[in-house]
Amino acid sequence: MTRGRGIRRSAALAVALGLGLSGSLVAGPAGAEEKERPSVRWGTCPEDVAAEAAPVVLECGTVPVPKDYADPDGGRIELMISRLASTDPDKRRGTLMLNPGGPGGSGLSQPAFLANRGIPSEVLDTYDVIGMDTRGIGRSAPVACGFTPEGPYFANIPPYAVDDAAVTARAKVVKKVAEQCAERDKDGVLPHLTTANTARDLDRIRAALGEERTSFLGYSYGTALGAAYASMFPERSDRIVLDSNIGDTHLDRDGMRRFALGVEQTFPDFARWAAARHDSYGLGRTPAEVRRTYFTLAERLDEKPVDGFDGGMLRQITFSFLFKEVQYSKLAQLWQTMKSGGDAKNLRTLVARSGPADQKDGTADTPPSLDNQLSVFLAVSCNDVKWPTSVDTYRKGVAEDRARYPMFGAAAANILPCAFWPYARAEKPVAIDDDGPRNILLVQNLRDVPTPHVGGKLLRQKFADRSRLVSVDDSGHGVYVYGDNPCALNTTTRYLVDGKMPKMDAFCPAG
Repeated sequence: MTRGRGIRRSAALAVALGLGLSGSLVAGPAGAEEKERPSVRWGTCPEDVAAEAAPVVLECGTVPVPKDYADPDGGRIELMISRLASTDPDKRRGTLMLNPGGPGGSGLSQPAFLANRGIPSEVLDTYDVIGMDTRGIGRSAPVACGFTPEGPYFANIPPYAVDDAAVTARAKVVKKVAEQCAERDKDGVLPHLTTANTARDLDRIRAALGEERTSFLGYSYGTALGAAYASMFPERSDRIVLDSNIGDTHLDRDGMRRFALGVEQTFPDFARWAAARHDSYGLGRTPAEVRRTYFTLAERLDEKPVDGFDGGMLRQITFSFLFKEVQYSKLAQLWQTMKSGGDAKNLRTLVARSGPADQKDGTADTPPSLDNQLSVFLAVSCNDVKWPTSVDTYRKGVAEDRARYPMFGAAAANILPCAFWPYARAEKPVAIDDDGPRNILLVQNLRDVPTPHVGGKLLRQKFADRSRLVSVDDSGHGVYVYGDNPCALNTTTRYLVDGKMPKMDAFCPAG
């Protein structure tokens, strides 16, 4: 095994989250896709999806969509979807489409994941719950740039840049990554992986299911997709729940930089937790001491990595383990081992045990592959919006955020392959449409690493009276079903089942 490869592979999985038309082309004629509407032929799901869903049994099928909506009569791709059907015809309202986040998360088993996690049975009676692999992911025309855990690009969050030279060095890496993606895009799918096109796919799926409207529940990047759908197809959207919002219909550089804000706001929860358990873990008797331990360990590993495990990797793993309190004990154990001078073998074992499945970006499934997941994240993020192309811009941003958000700012502001992305944007990002039904419920924890509370406030302002914001006094990524706040659970369930939207923005105290 390559030196450090085991650590890097586990760490890569832990931090992989876990976001062509002209501007005049939007939803398209209302009846265009209806005339050619395919019907879904349901059958058994692939073995791995069925195993992931057990004991819940899902049905799977495919829906054809244009590869390029600017050329709808050109090539097509097949999207695989899944269904957990309502068994109560008297209560069934329609379909509830899901998205687990990313961009790059597989969602085929997500209906079963939510059922197994305890989503109220009233929701399952009210809807046929629809999961899917969106375009480019898993079994829906998958793309791959050829990333490997031992290569220089093994996570979609940039590494922490200790100085200007580190940004310059990273720029050389990500420039080659962008070129590599273009070289391997033999089927020409990459430039058509956008949030707008995925929203158009949702509407094709809605039509194929024979529904006039569809409801939607999206987590993290799924909120950008849901916001895009509700804006492009307002009259075809039914009840929309956007959970852990990134703040717009796309992930841009400002959204990425907010990851560092999320770390600063969420870390105190871990610091209090660890301080209360100092006799067990020895990380500090006060939250301030725990914070100092973080910087001491990171700086020590910056100077002297342990078998490939450096300060940047410590920062990224800490970032991902702050997603849920259930991960705190694993994070404390890892820090304890490093603080006591534990060897590389112990570090590899601890990271491997702390697998990403329960803390990544709202995603219920194991990613189809690290390569596929990272490739989709890049394609969608880079295609959706224009990113700065000057390396100096990133050096300046890293310096600013290293001072403003010292725990993680120099990572979140670091340069991405989007700076060198070879594909021209075919259309502008989807604009939020506040002229439509009041049917958008925004749910947001006050403390959340990749989607800080400000993301919910931003969408609330943009959707205006179409939306209501439920702020939850909790920490972690994912609220509805993923969290354990009774007020948030009850408020969201009432809306999905009975359509009862809060009359005004609501606050849910810690439960």
